Amino acid sequence: MADGNYLGLLGLLVFPAIAWLLSTNRKIVNLRVVAWGLGLQLAFAVFVFVVPAGREVFLVVNNFVVELMNSAAAGAQFLFGRLAAPPGSTTASGEPSLGFVLAFQAFPTIIFFAALIGILYHLRIMPTIIAGFARLFSRLMRLSGAESLCAASNIFVGVESTITVKPYLNAMTRSELCVVLTAGMATVASNVLAVYTFSLHDQFPAIAGHLVSASIMSAPAAIMMAKLIVPEDGKPVTLGIDTPPHYEREGSLFESIISSSQSGVRLIVGIAALLIAVLGIVALIDLILGGLGNLFGSMFGTELSWSMEGLLAWVAYPFTLLLGVDPSEAGAAANLIGERVVVTELVAYQDLSQAMAAGSISGRSAVIVSYALCGFAHIASLAIFIGGAAALAPDRRGDLAAVGFRALIAANLACLMTGSVAGLLADSNSILLGS
Repeated sequence: MADGNYLGLLGLLVFPAIAWLLSTNRKIVNLRVVAWGLGLQLAFAVFVFVVPAGREVFLVVNNFVVELMNSAAAGAQFLFGRLAAPPGSTTASGEPSLGFVLAFQAFPTIIFFAALIGILYHLRIMPTIIAGFARLFSRLMRLSGAESLCAASNIFVGVESTITVKPYLNAMTRSELCVVLTAGMATVASNVLAVYTFSLHDQFPAIAGHLVSASIMSAPAAIMMAKLIVPEDGKPVTLGIDTPPHYEREGSLFESIISSSQSGVRLIVGIAALLIAVLGIVALIDLILGGLGNLFGSMFGTELSWSMEGLLAWVAYPFTLLLGVDPSEAGAAANLIGERVVVTELVAYQDLSQAMAAGSISGRSAVIVSYALCGFAHIASLAIFIGGAAALAPDRRGDLAAVGFRALIAANLACLMTGSVAGLLADSNSILLGS
């Protein structure tokens, strides 16, 4: 086992300890939740990284997602022509690609995957899968049926996962609400996952399988971190009860496709607006910080980068080492981990692709960072998830706001925990690195 792997093992101890130190009640520790949260993560990671059959399943999943993305590109290329053709490819009429354009190549996959999820919901396939994961979490961790259900649904969908527990939100304890928010921010929706895959596939052919793996692994980690940082001190109404997913089934299959694709369009508009606003604000802050650097840089030395990315990288650096990233690449990895908190994981994944192309991050480190970035654990999503839950349960707005910031910390720790598990088991010679 390499030194980086040992550092990944240390991260498995440090990140839960940080959550406990920030706990609302350090006297309450549910050891069963901690043990199974870590155990489920490790078990799934061993299956993917170590067990030969698991590697084969991983590659099948990766290839399946890539083929789905190719199918999604058909509609986009029909509408947008060369703009939708991936770099280095040509359209059906032989026109060469104009290069990577996020809005015309990656965003249309959101509509396709949203429609696909809608079909799976209508056919009752997705509710059955979600209920199976929820039953696993509630049985092993002895959680309430409602919080288990929400955590399970977040493996596959995004903020709309809160709708699956809509009938139970008003009666949830603060600890349960923290799980709802943390699970939402520590995982990624399948439709957005496709965008990350699109950004990284050329540099990292096996990325789709890794992102699916990371989203599954982060669910038990999110539960564990949420229960450490806001431990259960009440009695959940649905404790020990299997709660079926609540969802509004459309009248016909075609109606579900229409409704889901329109939801995908709304999601694209939301993401685009968020990127325009956040990146613009960050650029303005960088301008101000740059001015301060010119005035006071000599007092602090030239090594401090006077930008949001530089300051966040400085904060993230020690955590990056605990992921098991090679120290020579920790600086570049810390930039990505730090910027995700402010400018979202979408920008961080694009920058990861550029870092791999430039050779500043190797295959093993890229795997670790891709696992650690796989979540909506940034400031903008905090408002989105609190707003979404508060719209369904207005009477709990105060409680949601009270646990919101802790949930954001718990979600970041859960993502880092997932990265540590990958750092513990990732082998630089593995076929899973896409080499």
